[in-house]
Amino acid sequence: MCLGVPAKVLEIRGDTAIVDYGGISREVSVVLVPDVKEGEYVIVHAGAAIARLDEKEALEILEAWREVLEAMELGP
Repeated sequence: MCLGVPAKVLEIRGDTAIVDYGGISREVSVVLVPDVKEGEYVIVHAGAAIARLDEKEALEILEAWREVLEAMELGP
């Protein structure tokens, strides 16, 4: 199973970017999305941005993740 996580691009550094996962910053490769710009959202898998997302779609996915995590914390 593969898991891709939405992240906001904060800074571009050549073939890498600093992205934000809701307060946690990481460096990822942007070789697969070379025309990505600061402020855009990408899907990150295994340390690489694999696709660009529009902001609305990214925020919807992040909200769904928050709901899943809240449900897991509450338990049965």
